Amino acid sequence: MLNQKTILITGGTGSFGHAFTEYVLTHYEPKKIIIYSRDEFKQFQMAGKFQKYKEKLRFFIGDVRDRERMFRALDGVDYVVHAAALKQVPACEYNPIEAVKTNINGAMNLVDAALNCGVKRVVALSTDKAVNPINLYGGTKLVSDKLFIAANAYSGEKDVRFSIVRYGNVAGSRGSVIPFFRQMIDQGEKILPITDYRMTRFWISLEEGVQLVIKALGEAKGGETFISKIPSFKITDLAQAMAPECAREEVGIREGEKLHEIMVTREDSAMTYEYEKHYIIYPHYSWWEECRILPGGKKWRMALNTVPGQIQNGWIF
Repeated sequence: MLNQKTILITGGTGSFGHAFTEYVLTHYEPKKIIIYSRDEFKQFQMAGKFQKYKEKLRFFIGDVRDRERMFRALDGVDYVVHAAALKQVPACEYNPIEAVKTNINGAMNLVDAALNCGVKRVVALSTDKAVNPINLYGGTKLVSDKLFIAANAYSGEKDVRFSIVRYGNVAGSRGSVIPFFRQMIDQGEKILPITDYRMTRFWISLEEGVQLVIKALGEAKGGETFISKIPSFKITDLAQAMAPECAREEVGIREGEKLHEIMVTREDSAMTYEYEKHYIIYPHYSWWEECRILPGGKKWRMALNTVPGQIQNGWIF
């Protein structure tokens, strides 16, 4: 599928970009992988890490906010994986317009460039925080998701498909609580801070995240939201598993945080289908044809009596 294809990753120097690049270079024979990001030093470091693949890698300095640069970068690109975003909840709360510029305006720039540059597939990374959002990060990602899904209605006769993959917390990625706890443990700290003893989060590994994107690139008809079947568990259980000898101290929820995230709204559950290892939310628009629903899935509808924080089959609603 990805053999002899040119692939561009926005925000490609992040944790996902490293994992995706390594997976594709190991399992496929791409024509070229373009790393599109703002930080030249991180690009320099990544080029060193993948030195033996230098003939297949290109590093393109640019910002998704820059519309003209996006058009230039996507010239000749077959597939795009959109990982660029402002993701830190407190930072987005304090700098709201910056989150809007990157997460919403940047998404629109990518949509326009993809539609006009002959791109075949676009997969955008989303988050559980975009579901019934209460913080600005989640709100901007909700808008971004809507932009990518609606973009399929404007493709006309062009062979371009836009889809979404929705994650929980990515274990071990920058900004994850796991490396934060690990650093504290390595420094000899005896108390780990817990925002709230009741708090739960969905978790996905980088490898699972990469494989879900590969699946979306190969199977999407345009407009779907792919969601892995991943566990949700308490942060206290994570802390216990990582450092059973450490005490835990409740420090309070930060602005914009939820006790429990959700993956599928009650409303979206009516268009959600269950497959072996993932769910797909299909769009509910006049331009969507139900013949595009992938075979092998069964319609999945959330029980009406579910309440926030209730655990069912490892999922928290």
